[in-house]
Amino acid sequence: MGIRGRWVKEEGWRLVGSRLLDRAKLQAPGIIRVPGGGFRLFYTAVGPAKPFPTCQGYILSAFSEDGISFEPEPGIRVAPQPGLAHMALRVIAPAVTPCEGGRWRMYFEARGAATEPMVICSAISDDMLDWQHEPGIRLQGPGSVRAPRYLSLADGRGRLYCCGIEYGTGGPAGGEVLSEGILSAHSEDGLHFELELGYRLQPLAIECESGGFSAAEVVPPTGTDDDWAMVYSAWHDVSPGAVVPVHPSRDSALSEDFAAASIASDMAGFRSRIYTAFSRDGAVWERGNCVVEGAGYGEEGVDAVHAEDMSLLALGGGMYRMYYAACDKDGHWGVASAVMEAE
Repeated sequence: MGIRGRWVKEEGWRLVGSRLLDRAKLQAPGIIRVPGGGFRLFYTAVGPAKPFPTCQGYILSAFSEDGISFEPEPGIRVAPQPGLAHMALRVIAPAVTPCEGGRWRMYFEARGAATEPMVICSAISDDMLDWQHEPGIRLQGPGSVRAPRYLSLADGRGRLYCCGIEYGTGGPAGGEVLSEGILSAHSEDGLHFELELGYRLQPLAIECESGGFSAAEVVPPTGTDDDWAMVYSAWHDVSPGAVVPVHPSRDSALSEDFAAASIASDMAGFRSRIYTAFSRDGAVWERGNCVVEGAGYGEEGVDAVHAEDMSLLALGGGMYRMYYAACDKDGHWGVASAVMEAE
């Protein structure tokens, strides 16, 4: 069955900023089932309690008994490291998976100055609360790689799916985007990844994908008659001639007021939605449908303007709950959810 069912939004927010650590902006959820019961939601946020003035975001967590009502947990799980050029300002989009020795590994996107390409790094933990950054870079590309999602494969290997962007002269800070799309990389040990040739999916020259992709997660087939399935989020670019404030990821001078500058850019006419795609072999993909979108600017709903960066939780019986970053008509970001109904 895969994820071909109908997705039904669940009312309200799963999580919004409620403290000095996450009050300014909250997004990019990653969900994991906790052994012994309950669920932990990791997410990126920024607020007045950020650890240093130019910090653009760090990874926090919240716990839930039922997957609906989440309580933020004290402290920062993973923070940027100013001494590392590739991880100096922001860590975002956590994806957590069990690994050897009963431990847990978190993959995340790391950002430095606007001139630095985005890369994927990792951290390790015994309890999902105290995380130690693992030295080095797990994955880097000819341009930027971002928004990792990890998939354990049946043969014991692992695969990272991420969004890749290649730039022309000027690089990430101002270069033309030469190509972009969803990439994959495989690993024998979870630490050393090798990019697989080509893109799994690239944006089409249509309005709803004109701003590129922001994340993708893949569900493998569960039976011989099942397809590989993908959920991905795509941005709709602004109208020609629109004035868009510079996003702080392209101008490091805006780091101290990151949240305000970032939200101003988000609300300049962009929109994001969540879609599906399917594949018989995991390599060649065909698009499905738009499964989550809001009503648009000025309309009601927690995801009126943006729905993106989803994370899937298997509920059993082939069913899933999707947690996703949502932004309403007033520019408030948080985490929302939807549940798949079987066809």
